[in-house]
Amino acid sequence: MSEPVPTHPSGPRRLLLVADYVHPFIYREGFPRGLPEVDLVLAAGDLPGSYLEFLASKLPVPVVYVRGNHANEDVSEGEKRVPPRGVIAAHGRIVTAAGLRIAGWGGVPRYSEKGPGQYTEAQARWGLRWLAWRARGGVDVLLTHAPPLGPHAGADYAHRGCAAITDFMIGRHPRLVVHGHIHEYEGRKPDYIDPVSGAEVINAYGYRVVEL
Repeated sequence: MSEPVPTHPSGPRRLLLVADYVHPFIYREGFPRGLPEVDLVLAAGDLPGSYLEFLASKLPVPVVYVRGNHANEDVSEGEKRVPPRGVIAAHGRIVTAAGLRIAGWGGVPRYSEKGPGQYTEAQARWGLRWLAWRARGGVDVLLTHAPPLGPHAGADYAHRGCAAITDFMIGRHPRLVVHGHIHEYEGRKPDYIDPVSGAEVINAYGYRVVEL
């Protein structure tokens, strides 16, 4: 069965982007007071499952997430660890929320022999090719944990950019790429427009509110 053509909303959508840090402005008793009305939450990884569930309980909009590389998204349920409730897992999938088609790819390029949330170059290449095939009707947003190649890639090996993410951008031309993983110890990296794919690339560290 072929993928549906993207349903482009008639007007702009306001998105809350979060990643990597439980921000005190968000995780507070009075939330969402002081936050502009949003249509969608995109969570770009390395956030506790309890935080994702909190967002889903406080905002009447979809919360779409991918996992990071620290395996902290699951929540305790008795003696088990289970995925967070009330949110939409997007890794390896195309999901539609708030009238937008979103492709998801969690984790990061492997940087150690052990550890969760890491993938080899071959896994990324084949996984993102499969995701691109599923996205052949087009996507509005690519939600990842690792950054693509380019200005947002970290200086160290563990935070390098992912070539397969860049290949997906070139092949499918999302309007927006949202990623995490890149904290601010190298200074905030400003948003930019990728010159080849035309996508706007945003580091979601902490929280951001943007319009698409």
